[in-house]
Amino acid sequence: MITTYHRPRTLDEALTLLAQPNTVPLGGGTLLSARHASTSLSATESVSVVDLQALGLDSINKKGNDLIIGATVTLQQLLKSKHCPEALKVAIKLEAPINLRNSATVAGTLVVCDGRSTFATALLSLDAKLEQAIFDNSKVEYRISNIGEFLPLRSANLITKITIPLNIKFAFEYVSRTPADKPIVCAALTQWSSGRARLTLGGYGKSPLLAMDGTEAKGLDSAAHNAYHEATDEWASAEYRMDVAATLAKRCLENM
Repeated sequence: MITTYHRPRTLDEALTLLAQPNTVPLGGGTLLSARHASTSLSATESVSVVDLQALGLDSINKKGNDLIIGATVTLQQLLKSKHCPEALKVAIKLEAPINLRNSATVAGTLVVCDGRSTFATALLSLDAKLEQAIFDNSKVEYRISNIGEFLPLRSANLITKITIPLNIKFAFEYVSRTPADKPIVCAALTQWSSGRARLTLGGYGKSPLLAMDGTEAKGLDSAAHNAYHEATDEWASAEYRMDVAATLAKRCLENM
């Protein structure tokens, strides 16, 4: 139960508030209940929220070969950005319907995502970098981490921006029961000019899965097939996912 609402004007003030017990950040607000459920707080316990909307974290900027996305940028804002890769737009559309995309923030989506998140699957393939702010010894410090480090543990530190590369080839493919459903299996493939290839899979589990990160794309279908050998749930069997993942991985490569 939300008992206190704060709307700080500075990052220092926000971090000071967030250091207090039973206090959580509020971005778009659509995912607050999901974040609440993922913590140790009970449904009836008092919680304070810190609204991040006045902190200026809602910009999208192209800097060299990178796209820098503020933490409170909404999914719809990113989708409409002229700099957003086309394949990433597909993943964003699948993440949530437009009403939710207009409110849900990019950082909030990552904080509460599971393995069925198409947005997180795409960003994991892109090897996105997360900047997190920490209030330490009366000053704000910034730490950069790869999204692959963040997703398993979901650090409680405040995400301030997300950076993705633009000088890459990127493809996203998926299979779902209906066009409106979250995919049963999805695959995202990123290739750099150096030849590096990074394949991720979504549609199952607590977090998207890194299936391959190598110096070339050779063997990516086998990597996808092997990555889902235990991916059975109420939506699909592991055997089905293994075959589909291999097919989608090959399709990603063909579409680059």
